[in-house]
Amino acid sequence: MNYYNEIKNELINNEINRKVKKYAINKSDLDTYYKVGKILSEAGKHYGEGVIKQYSIRLTSELGKGYTETNLKYFRQFYLFLKSHTLCDELSWSHYRILLSIDDDNEIDYYVLICRQQNLSVRKLQERIKSNEFKRLPSNTRNKIINKINSNVVDFVKNPIIIKNNNDYEVISEKILQRLILENIETFLEELGNGFTFIKSEYPIKLGKRYNYIDLLLFNIEYNCYVVVELKVTELRKEHIGQIQVYMNYVDENLRKNNQDKTIGLIICKQDNKYVIKYCSDDKIISREYKLV
Repeated sequence: MNYYNEIKNELINNEINRKVKKYAINKSDLDTYYKVGKILSEAGKHYGEGVIKQYSIRLTSELGKGYTETNLKYFRQFYLFLKSHTLCDELSWSHYRILLSIDDDNEIDYYVLICRQQNLSVRKLQERIKSNEFKRLPSNTRNKIINKINSNVVDFVKNPIIIKNNNDYEVISEKILQRLILENIETFLEELGNGFTFIKSEYPIKLGKRYNYIDLLLFNIEYNCYVVVELKVTELRKEHIGQIQVYMNYVDENLRKNNQDKTIGLIICKQDNKYVIKYCSDDKIISREYKLV
């Protein structure tokens, strides 16, 4: 079998498709690189690893740039990855090229998922990977991804939540923390997961004759529920649980519609306290640490 000619023909056909059917460029690229990767894998078994370098030199000479030894190895890696994973043709080859540099297949699956759900650009994907987003997911969430178990509204809230300290504040109060979040509200919502929308900061609620203020009131469109966020610049304390429970109950009784799920409570604190959360009877309350960058 002439493996080289097979590879060359696949690449030439792809170049024709790119010129004639621009709307199908991405699908053509992915299909072609998968097929080339498969042929390279078979050729390597017969002729050894060095055949990729030989083919790269010949292809570059005959077809031009774009067929370096590194690129051909990515094609083969792409084929090997797709032997046990489903192709997402909503992602471009540039997306996959970045993802294939990750060693953990489960981590790749996660980024494929959020690219599809949130229509991430290549630049956005790079930012998410650089922030170690997958590694900041709770361990039970990672297990759900691996075992393909349905997730809930709090599963993708990162820990720690990264908050940009654009003004390099050295002393952080709850008001300053709130200000930093509001200055980068879109980035903050992305840290929480998918479907979160901002309603209001310092949301007023009247308890008896006194007003109290929810630090941040959000709504999750995907899970159809309100989310109460309280900010703490200390270690998590048991009184924080009591406070957010009151706010959640108020929202449930006064804002929540009959067709909406019960309110979620998120406490963002300087330092978590696993014992406080362990003995909290309300599983709709979660805590996450924050990290200023």
